[in-house]
Amino acid sequence: MSPARPCTGLRAAVAASVGLSDGAAGSARSCRLLRPPSPAPAAPGARLLRLPGSGAVQAASPERAGWTEALRAAVAELRAGAVVAVPTDTLYGLACSASCSEALGAVYRLKGRCEAKPLAVCLGRVADVYRYCQVTVPEELLKDLLPGPVTLVMERSEELNKDLNPFTPLVGIRIPDHAFMQDLAQMFGGPLALTSANLSSQASSLNIEEFQDLWPHLSLIINGGPIGDGQSPECRLGSTVVDLSVPGKFGIIRPGCALENTTAILQQKYGLLPSHGSCS
Repeated sequence: MSPARPCTGLRAAVAASVGLSDGAAGSARSCRLLRPPSPAPAAPGARLLRLPGSGAVQAASPERAGWTEALRAAVAELRAGAVVAVPTDTLYGLACSASCSEALGAVYRLKGRCEAKPLAVCLGRVADVYRYCQVTVPEELLKDLLPGPVTLVMERSEELNKDLNPFTPLVGIRIPDHAFMQDLAQMFGGPLALTSANLSSQASSLNIEEFQDLWPHLSLIINGGPIGDGQSPECRLGSTVVDLSVPGKFGIIRPGCALENTTAILQQKYGLLPSHGSCS
């Protein structure tokens, strides 16, 4: 990625690296759209599980039992190579095992997504970032931003599946500030590929009804209830996306919902400089 690019070029290039752009400028590669599947009856094994509550629930309680059931069901489906709908701290998402090439292909087909647009990676703990990325920022910086509504773009490591975003050396990392997603990633024990729960180029989803057309093609839907205020456009901004691939600098690729706080941390606390052409 050239730091001399104008803002629009930088946004297109790095947004493509983390799977953010569903428009025509998402990648320099030729973009072959994968047609979404036709509507079909729900698969016999499809399940919808509602989380018993938001945040942590008490051990040995009925709510905890329901929470654990949802976690175990999701992990089983993910390990079987299925695609699961999940709530996050910003939007509803589609998750699959980042190590399962067949599952990655299923996500692209399900969304009708251009195959040149990469997927982000969801992890359960800050310590996991070091396994899957080449980290050039202080650990405290990571802990100041994660978990949270932020996607951090860094150089990927050799640990990631080579079929995951094979055309870019970068990867976008998410650790949602959502108890279920953190528990899920930790129980699964590996990287999850994560993208928004919607057809490519359509509006993001704040409740499960908004992506109901995708239900027949999912193995499991985890219903965490509404996310934010569905009437507020700001609630559909998604995470703030930051390029940290250049040491000592940062670039805001997507302002998202946490721009002010993120920029303040990067500049005022850690002295990072906006990269040339950054949209910050």
